[in-house]
Amino acid sequence: MGDCGAPGDVNSNVLVARSTGDAQLDKAVWQWLSWDKNEKTKEQIESLLQDGKHGELRERLCCRLTFGTAGLRSAMGAGFCYINDLTVIQSTQGIYKYLEKSFSDFKQRGFVVGYDTRGQVTSNCSSKKLAKLTAAVLLAKDVPVYFFSTYVPTPFVPYAVQQLGAVAGVMITASHNRKEDNGYKVYWENGAQITSPHDKEIIKCIEECVEPWNGSWNENLVDTSPLRQDPLKKICDCYMKDLTKICYHRELNVQTSLKFVHTSFHGVGHDYVQLAFRAFGFQPPIPVPEQKDPDPDFSTVKCPNPEEGESVLELSLRLAEKENAKVVVATDPDADRLAVAEQQENGCWKVFTGNELAALFGWWMFSRWKENCSQDADVKNIYMLATTVSSKILRAIAHAEGFHFEETLPGFKWIGSRVKNLLDSGKEVLFAFEESIGFMCGTSVLDKDGVSAAVVIAEMATYLESQNLTLAQELILIYEKYGYHISKTSYFLCYDPPTIKRIFEKLRNFDGPQSYPKCCGIYNILHVRDVTTGYDSSQLNKKSVLPVSKTSQMITFTFQNGCVATLRTSGTEPKIKYYAEMCALPEQSDRSVLEEELQKLVAALIENFLEPDKNGLTWRSA
Repeated sequence: MGDCGAPGDVNSNVLVARSTGDAQLDKAVWQWLSWDKNEKTKEQIESLLQDGKHGELRERLCCRLTFGTAGLRSAMGAGFCYINDLTVIQSTQGIYKYLEKSFSDFKQRGFVVGYDTRGQVTSNCSSKKLAKLTAAVLLAKDVPVYFFSTYVPTPFVPYAVQQLGAVAGVMITASHNRKEDNGYKVYWENGAQITSPHDKEIIKCIEECVEPWNGSWNENLVDTSPLRQDPLKKICDCYMKDLTKICYHRELNVQTSLKFVHTSFHGVGHDYVQLAFRAFGFQPPIPVPEQKDPDPDFSTVKCPNPEEGESVLELSLRLAEKENAKVVVATDPDADRLAVAEQQENGCWKVFTGNELAALFGWWMFSRWKENCSQDADVKNIYMLATTVSSKILRAIAHAEGFHFEETLPGFKWIGSRVKNLLDSGKEVLFAFEESIGFMCGTSVLDKDGVSAAVVIAEMATYLESQNLTLAQELILIYEKYGYHISKTSYFLCYDPPTIKRIFEKLRNFDGPQSYPKCCGIYNILHVRDVTTGYDSSQLNKKSVLPVSKTSQMITFTFQNGCVATLRTSGTEPKIKYYAEMCALPEQSDRSVLEEELQKLVAALIENFLEPDKNGLTWRSA
């Protein structure tokens, strides 16, 4: 997003007094100190200037936020590449400019603003304050704003955009990221996160109007402007009513003796999951008392990401044992993702992976459709979707049952947009997912939704119990019917972007210039797909069917033994992720053999392609 802020008149007296010896950096410092009205973040820049920390100043002020897989996301603090009052104002001004050009009825239809419960005292920065400033920019320009009066799950924003006919919406959240982070997620009028070209055009518009306008800092406008409406009650009521469209066994839910524990991970989920369970006829789940209320420090967990498994679910599992609850559902801090654990007969807990949950959801949503559809319903009109790094289990179910399965690039923004296109062309989409525990059941919300997923898994567990089955037992039945899909997903931390680039460039020039590896240790490679460059050796024209994504690294290897493995960078964190899956036919039912083969291949992948010791990568902590 340009270097060191943007052009502007520089007060030469200030520069002489505080010059860093770098004219570009001086300009950026001047801009920050002139524009920022948040005393805490202003002091952070002044302090760095006073201490002569020009390197850190350059890092903070000489690059800008860009749209990743989940919008803008960064640490809270001072600087043009951080999330703070000023960068949120700049981003919203850019969005205003772009929407004004894109929609002639922008000022009739309005804009939705939601927020989670994150905050940082040292920067006087909180999600609610950032949301108020987002609203202020728009209200000052006479745009009607639907501003939620309290924190909401992320899925409520895309849902509200569609329900209220708004042109767009923003959710202030960093989802499951560490406590230091925050983010700015943008949804288009179709209820899906923005994709290209909107993101690039918005960035251009932000660069054209970086200086705050009159009124942009007036966060009190949300309390005084007649153009501000609170959509909370309407959206919550409509959402819970729409949710019942995917409730199939209300009588069982009402009668069940099965008990559930829910943790909201110190985030927004508690109230909304309670309401969702009631909407399905359940008794509300038992909340984890230490984690049910918002806490921006996430004080009971090392990391607020339920995907990390049993280590972060400790309090939930102990409470479930005490209460004799067999199933634990965990929503992440902004309630758009869901983790599930089930107690097994031996008393141990099974924490399901995102891919395993997808197998259960895919089976459930299709079997319920089949049982409830009209006689003339056409299975060829049915679709399910997954991101390309996720399990291929839905592909196997689709192949056996006759419906369609499609893949997208990683990130739910691609799923949401594609689902909207399918719906607009008269297709029916039952389910979509990404392996990082993001699930979309039904199409009321065109984004991942942990609230709906939590209550659907509860109904599934209740139904299975009536058949004397557990979730884990049903999962085995699904694999036996459609073929085992054994996957291994993890990551390495790498805080040095040049190292990451070097790792991927080496793979592109493995045996010489522009030559990808033909094997990995003892494992022969059949095909290579590089979405970053647009290459795919499996296609006749050698071009990737998936859109090219030059801003992120992603290479997929298809091995001769049936394994598919992908290496990619995270769009939201300093991680190199790896995904590997053995896809077996139904007759290959020896799971232990498949698991051993996968384990060996993953070890070879790490040793030969990632070389963690040589590249200084940090292993994911257990």
